[in-house]
Amino acid sequence: MELCSVIKNDGPGKVLAWKFLHEDFNNNSQLIVAESEEALFMKDGIIVQTFPRGKYTLNTANYPFIGDLRNKMVFGGNSPFNCRVYFIDKAHKLELLWGTDSPIQMRDAEFGFMIGVRSRGSYSIQVNDAKKFLLKLVGNNVQVFSAEEFNNYFRSAFSMKIKTKLASVMKSQQMTVLDMSPELENIAEQMIPDINELLDEYGVRLVNFYISDISIPENDLNYAIINKAYADKGTLKVQGADWNKLAAKELLKDIANNPGAGGTAAAGMGIGMGFAANGMANSLAQQMFASLNQVQQPTTPPHTARSRYAAKSSVHTETTVATCPECQESNPIHAKFCNGCGQKILSGNIKCTQCGGEIPEIAKFCNECGARR
Repeated sequence: MELCSVIKNDGPGKVLAWKFLHEDFNNNSQLIVAESEEALFMKDGIIVQTFPRGKYTLNTANYPFIGDLRNKMVFGGNSPFNCRVYFIDKAHKLELLWGTDSPIQMRDAEFGFMIGVRSRGSYSIQVNDAKKFLLKLVGNNVQVFSAEEFNNYFRSAFSMKIKTKLASVMKSQQMTVLDMSPELENIAEQMIPDINELLDEYGVRLVNFYISDISIPENDLNYAIINKAYADKGTLKVQGADWNKLAAKELLKDIANNPGAGGTAAAGMGIGMGFAANGMANSLAQQMFASLNQVQQPTTPPHTARSRYAAKSSVHTETTVATCPECQESNPIHAKFCNGCGQKILSGNIKCTQCGGEIPEIAKFCNECGARR
């Protein structure tokens, strides 16, 4: 019988539990436990002793439990002891991947569509109770228990918990699919207590939990419908309350570029029918046509009677060609007397409005350029 004198973890990396290859040890054997490990001695399915990190000399003087494990046979003056030694890795195991095995059926809060949502992400764990972990999850006489085996073991349980929680969060907070994507971190935090409750039974705690994606599968029957609905809704939000002004502006542009299209009334009829088709005819159409009326019907200021003693800066709507020598008032081309003071102003020659040449009072056309007086 081969007796082992040094007990340490020689197993492969990235495993959660590894059983030492030998089961018979010398009295005074050396036990070496690494920084992130814990060693468990098991006899007949019962854990008789646990060792945290450090180096230990195993003999009956230091550890009385060895006396119960010693054989009656004597080798070189020593009576060996027999047991199984398991090394449990208590470091954080990062980037274990998870994903829902089938779409989560839920109702979108915005449009009421029934949609199937898939989700995926990663998580990290740590064994915080090595004894519970070995007894309840790894079991007796298992040589290696890897992180991948742990992931496979909890795949179905994780999927069930995640599906239930996602549907609950979406319903309770009235979230849409678009709302959930920016809230992945918050949703993940809400899931941690439920998953921790599941793992705690096996001596494991959840260190981190991440959701990398929540989306609708492209083969979902409502995928195209809901994408179009959100796209249309987003367009309306971008245009906002000023959409009616934009419509009025574009309509006037179309009328100006196409004068033969039947005028404002015909164009307005078409726009109004478009509004009705989209359920926006009432207030929006009224606002738009109010804008049109403001554009097409300029306000005319009320007529004010002009006094003969009005200020010299008064504006005339007709072209003026002569200035009264008495009061310096400007007068129309056909006036013979001043509008301001009554003084006769057509004595002698007058100035041509085109070339500035002098025109005799009796002439009807300019002698210089031929322009009508």
